Amino acid sequence: MPVARKCSFCGGRVEPGTGLMFVRRDGSVLFFCSSKCERNFKLNRKPHRVKWTERSRKARGKA
Repeated sequence: MPVARKCSFCGGRVEPGTGLMFVRRDGSVLFFCSSKCERNFKLNRKPHRVKWTERSRKARGKA
């Protein structure tokens, strides 16, 4: 049974059959819900500083 995963950048939900799986050279696996999250991760942006992410909202006490 497919399982919904959590986005490695924003913390949002990644439904089965959607999103992107990125495997690093060290073997760690990252899941992204959209290309927007993937690009921000590759630009080395911190999720808690980007206001639209769930992690930022949780850190600021908004969610």
